Amino acid sequence: MTKRVSIIGSTGSVGQSALSVVAHANEGLKEPRFEIEAMTAQTSVDELAKQARLFKAKRAVIGDETLYSTLKSHLAGTGIEVAAGAKAIEEASTIPVDRVLAAIVGIAGLRSTHAALAAGNPVALANKESMVCAGPLLKQVAAKSGAFIVPTDSEHNAMFQVLEAPEDVDRLILTASGGPFLRTPMHKLAAVTPDEACAHPRWSMGRKISVDSATFMNKALELVEASFLFDVPESRIDVLVHPQSVIHSLVSYIDGSFLAQLGSPDMQTPIAHALTWPDRRVTTAVERLDLAAVARLDFENVDDARFPAINLARAAIRESNAALIVLNAANEIAVDAFLSGKCRFTDIINIAESSVEAMSKRFPAGADYLGLEEIAEIDARARSAANEMVGSRMIRTRDAI
Repeated sequence: MTKRVSIIGSTGSVGQSALSVVAHANEGLKEPRFEIEAMTAQTSVDELAKQARLFKAKRAVIGDETLYSTLKSHLAGTGIEVAAGAKAIEEASTIPVDRVLAAIVGIAGLRSTHAALAAGNPVALANKESMVCAGPLLKQVAAKSGAFIVPTDSEHNAMFQVLEAPEDVDRLILTASGGPFLRTPMHKLAAVTPDEACAHPRWSMGRKISVDSATFMNKALELVEASFLFDVPESRIDVLVHPQSVIHSLVSYIDGSFLAQLGSPDMQTPIAHALTWPDRRVTTAVERLDLAAVARLDFENVDDARFPAINLARAAIRESNAALIVLNAANEIAVDAFLSGKCRFTDIINIAESSVEAMSKRFPAGADYLGLEEIAEIDARARSAANEMVGSRMIRTRDAI
């Protein structure tokens, strides 16, 4: 049976991996496994038009309204509907489908994810920032509409696959590759370049996520996401460094069992699972794991002095939802500043930490969840404060904390 899918953020790394899954699953079939209902991008108009034509999407949406005429021209005569703007992306998310893949990077993906769930669309969630900033809200909306959320980040999808008895879980264990600077002398970290930070040893990702991996902020946000997704307190979620990136996550149970999901480091695997669950899996073009060739699996604890992001996230989740929003916003600003040459690599965590300390207590803890407008206000104010830190170079060093 053909599944109808919308890909919100189709031109990014996750969106492109999803389209590879779709192409491989459909190859040679009279009745395709997947049809694309809608696909969206923010500014990559040429790539979006190419994708829409190739996959015969019913609707293509460009976030930047100034590119509407370009997209319209590219798709003239195809019968593909064209729209532009943030509201149009939200509307595309509400079209009834079997699965919406939420693949926009950062909090920019929150409103479309919220819209999809509110409309009752099942969401394959690859946008961790939405869950970090609005986890309680999204789960409440999903419960009300009857929609379900399938974790699609490799680590959370791995946990999802091996959570056979949630009531018997002892601990969740996230694995981290260690990124490009696992062995770099700490005194050299301040001088690393954006290209060095984006040179991930295992995964091929966008630049923002690659920098987050290098600072371990990606893993810190994943810890928060796991806590909300699986209703497990952060105190029962561990992080282990696993350089081979073969085990994507583990779940330990109260009887002493450990269940793990293994596979080659390729996002096509979790995406394929998230697009088809709970139905049968589809074949993918992913290189099959050869354990004999891997030969060994190494693990080590996280060096908190080298990678303070995880403890920062733990403190934020214990403080309030507002603290998590501030943390995410400040990190997005700091990463952009680093990639633009406006701050050092080591300043990223300092900006995030200083922002949480300075900003989070200005906001009420809230009730069970904050609404979209409250989240947007906190996010905007946190970004403004973080930008001021970058602009004035008033960035605290860890030695001064």
